[in-house]
Order: sequence, then C-alpha cells, then structure tokens
Amino acid sequence: MMTQQHASTPIVEGLFEIVAGTPKLIGSQCHACNTIYFPQALSCRNPKCRDKSVEQTFLPHCGTLYSYTVQRYQPPPLFRMDHWSPYALGLVDLGKGLQVMGMLTGIKLDEIAIGMALKLVVEPLYSHADIGEKLTYKFAPAERAGAA
Repeated sequence: MMTQQHASTPIVEGLFEIVAGTPKLIGSQCHACNTIYFPQALSCRNPKCRDKSVEQTFLPHCGTLYSYTVQRYQPPPLFRMDHWSPYALGLVDLGKGLQVMGMLTGIKLDEIAIGMALKLVVEPLYSHADIGEKLTYKFAPAERAGAA
C-alpha cells in the first residue's frame, strides 16, 4: 500500500510567509494614511482616510511583549492543537502603532516578562494523516528564537 506524503501548510493562507528563511507576517498598508492592518484588510478602515486602497506588506518579525495571558483550558476541536498544555497568548508590539496577538513559545510560563524581546517563528500546530502538518506563527524569546 502506497501512502501519500502531505506538505506542511499554514493554518490559514495569507497570514505569514517564509522569506529568505525568515518568517514574516503578511499585513496591509494604506497608500494614503499608512495605517497597517493584520491580518490583511481589503481596504483602509480608518474613518478619516479618503483613499481606501491598501497594498500587501510584510510586518517586522521582531517586537516587544506588551501584555499576555495564560490559557489554562483546552480549546474546542475547531482550534485544536497537538500535545495541548496550558500556553500563553501574547500581545506583541511590532512598532508603528501595530500590536499583534500570537501564541508564545520557547519559554516557561513563569519566565514570561512584559517588555521582553520576541521574534516571530513558525511551528506546527497539529497534524492530520489526510492533510499533513498545519503550521502557525508564534513568538519566541529573541535570544532563543533560532532554537525554537
């Protein structure tokens, strides 16, 4: 019996890309007012902006932890993950007025500190025999991001 190999794919297309070996979140930036959105927006939602056209842009891959919370319950099946255990969700300041929420990885829950430097990484969220491995973006301590 021959088995088919499935490639690793993003949990949602259009959230991130690997560019020259570095993961990058994909956002949108307004041509007129320079407002940045993540995830991507179809048009500028700034009520003061008169030109609603946006273009795709890569967001900075490093930031600072602004806030976080620890999730101690298992998410419903729609948001499944392999090897579940309590995890942290962080609000990461990427600069330019943009804050992005993502899971934190590569750090013990009791070692998380507001203001710590973080770097974007891509890791498996779950795998399934029929569809392969699903990847998501996470933030890891900047000094340990290469090992995460």
